[in-house]
Amino acid sequence: METQMWNALADSMKGAYAAGLAEGAVPRPVIMPLVRGRLVGLIWVRPTKSGEDALTGIAQLSNIAAAAGADEVVLAWETHDVATACELPLSGPAPCLNMVHATRDGHVLHQFPYEERVLAPGPEGVTSIDPDWLPSPAPQPGGALLPPVQAAVDFSFVPMEMDHPNPFGVTVVLMEEDGYKVRLTDA
Repeated sequence: METQMWNALADSMKGAYAAGLAEGAVPRPVIMPLVRGRLVGLIWVRPTKSGEDALTGIAQLSNIAAAAGADEVVLAWETHDVATACELPLSGPAPCLNMVHATRDGHVLHQFPYEERVLAPGPEGVTSIDPDWLPSPAPQPGGALLPPVQAAVDFSFVPMEMDHPNPFGVTVVLMEEDGYKVRLTDA
């Protein structure tokens, strides 16, 4: 992935996290499949219950990448949020926006830790947070990923076997019906 594309995706995710935290919620995990260097879209995990359902919901993000024939994927998630939802031990910096860039040949984990500056509650009584981004550790080639994120990475590159003339279109419809938020690009 070219540096300019990576920087745009990282900046976009930081902006989305700042906006979400300002509204009192961490954005859900998201996958961004790329085909021949072009972003296919952004797909956020469906609402999940804690435990097995959260593990499955995150792993199933891979369906869209596999259906698109992605040759690269970027996944983003928040350390504490995913560990809590999946009932996994907390590992790595928290709070932290994590982004992994993966291809069939491996992955690189990027971490963007932040401190939470609590702002006064808004008119609806929601306490919002302004992230104060801290220095990022060096990118980690092959860095340890939480099990559902590792599964999403692994299955993103397994060709989807579907007897349909448009497996990507069908996958998009099925994922939207399951509650995944899908925003496709024109590419």
